Amino acid sequence: MTQPPPPPPNQPPQQPQQGGFGPPQPPQDTPVQDAKPQDAKPEATKPQDAKPQGAAPQPPAPDLTKSPAPGYGYPQAPQAPQAPQAPQAPQAPQAPQAPQAPAQAAQQPQTPPPPVPSGPPQQPQPGYGYPQAPGGPAASPQPPAAAPGYGYPAQPGTPTPSAYGQPQQPGPYGQPTPPYGQQPGYGYPGQPGYPAAQPGYGYPGQPTMPMHPQAGGPGQGPGAGVGKKFNAQVAIIVGAVVAIALIVGGGVWYSQSDGGKKEEAGPAGPTGGGGDTGDKGGTGGTASGGKEKVPANPAADVLFKVPMPVIKKDDSVGVKGSWVTDKAYVKTGVNEIAGYDLDKGTKLWSIPLPGPVCEASRFATDDYRTAVTFQASTADTAGCDQVAAIDLAAGKQLWKKTVNSGDYPISFNNVTVSANTVALGSTNGGAAFDIDSGKVLWSPKPADTCYDAGYGGGPKLVAVRKCGAYDNPELNIQTIDPVSGKVISEYKLATGIDYASVVSSDPLVVAADVGDSAGDGSGISDFFSIDNKTGKLRTRISVPGDQYAADCEGITRIEACTGLAVGNDRIYVPTEEHDGTGEYSRTNEVIAFDLATGKQTGQRADAGDGYTIYPLRMDGSNLIAYKRPPYDKGGQVVSIAGTSFKETKLLENPSTEAVRDLETSMSPEYSEVLYSQGRLFMSEVYADDGSLSSGDPQYLAVAYGAGG
Repeated sequence: MTQPPPPPPNQPPQQPQQGGFGPPQPPQDTPVQDAKPQDAKPEATKPQDAKPQGAAPQPPAPDLTKSPAPGYGYPQAPQAPQAPQAPQAPQAPQAPQAPQAPAQAAQQPQTPPPPVPSGPPQQPQPGYGYPQAPGGPAASPQPPAAAPGYGYPAQPGTPTPSAYGQPQQPGPYGQPTPPYGQQPGYGYPGQPGYPAAQPGYGYPGQPTMPMHPQAGGPGQGPGAGVGKKFNAQVAIIVGAVVAIALIVGGGVWYSQSDGGKKEEAGPAGPTGGGGDTGDKGGTGGTASGGKEKVPANPAADVLFKVPMPVIKKDDSVGVKGSWVTDKAYVKTGVNEIAGYDLDKGTKLWSIPLPGPVCEASRFATDDYRTAVTFQASTADTAGCDQVAAIDLAAGKQLWKKTVNSGDYPISFNNVTVSANTVALGSTNGGAAFDIDSGKVLWSPKPADTCYDAGYGGGPKLVAVRKCGAYDNPELNIQTIDPVSGKVISEYKLATGIDYASVVSSDPLVVAADVGDSAGDGSGISDFFSIDNKTGKLRTRISVPGDQYAADCEGITRIEACTGLAVGNDRIYVPTEEHDGTGEYSRTNEVIAFDLATGKQTGQRADAGDGYTIYPLRMDGSNLIAYKRPPYDKGGQVVSIAGTSFKETKLLENPSTEAVRDLETSMSPEYSEVLYSQGRLFMSEVYADDGSLSSGDPQYLAVAYGAGG
């Protein structure tokens, strides 16, 4: 997915770390006049063609010569109950006989919808769930007995000795729970082994339960009642009663219990994508535990579209960076940063730059000041050696700096903001400036045998510091003082980890691909939960790449993680997509892991059939998530309560083809997605000439808003 960076100019020898940061070196100041806010009217720009995106893989179409298997969780047609026998003399009680296994309900092949016209290879594919052309591999095999939902904590199995002779750790509610029954990642502390289990339909490596949860049973539902043994006699009796009820009712019955837990009080009813109730969203209050208001009607529409800037033929320009203030949506453009009215999209101000923006901080101060790196010119040979502080509220550049290594300016790989400090990392080392004055706080020391590859910002400042040889580095995760650079605590990652990403600075969570074991280019095989104060490892969480869908670059962009959120001392991780219950549909879930124990909490948020859910950020104790839509619906933004995991719909986009195509062209996997104050903002990170867009309009950014 990414290429490794060039080796640092000075190969550090195998020596112990020599400490943090050296005396400040005066930066090369370039005087700059503040760009005053401009009340410019939006220029009439000819719409450009849509930006090509990578085509998403399509699920294989079934072989229509065979009877297709029903979707996962589809009820099995039970056989008719046996006729009652004549009463006999009382005898000693005997154990009840197990009922016969229900027969698989045969289905006739359905005629699939017509195939979707294919576009250019680079054109984004429709949302998952879009009908595919018939043909291809044979239909999937018939599912085994129904298993619990994807991410449901496993039932106890017969443990085997744990790896490396470590004591076995109990799972949630007293059960061992390696993720979905898989072996832990490379170097993961020993966990209990599990007997081989037949996976549920469409779920990789998930252990099955003896029986599907029955109706009316207490504690049955995702994450509820786990660890209690299910009485076999009760199961048989309840199963027989359910079978009779199905026959008498003559219909298909499905129930999902809430586990006996009372949902958090909130202004809205149950919401979500794909078949749930409460479509009207709420009564206009705020979601319990968060600041985002719940609209009385979540139905949204396009507020405005920012046209793609015109650039040279066959050219591509980076446009990373987007922020939301109380008055403006701010987006990096081609050689500029501009602010737009939140509802109308009118350009409020613009800050011109001599070259394209390379990297932009995810974080800003409380009064909306942030930082970017950019090129000094548009020349192909120009490096990302310019750093500037930007006032997003006033629409002006505060200062511009460079840092030299010898006679040459350092090209920085990443930039972040924590407190009033702008911190930058590179293979030449790290530097930091005061965001108010531009005063240098620290810069690389020529005598350093280690260097700061980058920083994670936000509530705290965390450095990823590399020591040792390039082909066998030692990574140290340091929580540092944002003013002095003094190391507060330090955790040394194990040998064999070449790159690491800071997912969250407080609580401190680091992602790494241990021994390149992820296997999917995501940069994540494990999360490390670290105590900021002591530097001790709290826990390590294995997240196999074939089961979880988040992504961290980590090679040079230390904070470039998508699809993850951290809050409530938990990390929220999306699963990979798998087969949904509908024909040709795909879906996934968000799973919560405890950062103290490393175990799943039992909380699971289902995307809904045909939707794919991505965590965006925390809103107090609530999780804000975006749901990418299927081919016939609009996308959604939901708030998920931190305790009950109840979903409240905040926004739902139109299902018209034009809006849906526009929305799905900016997927969270490769675009910037922000939700704030009832508005959804989606934007590109690269601008091109639109030569591969098949004539469709191309936009830099699009905003959606709910009606009220």
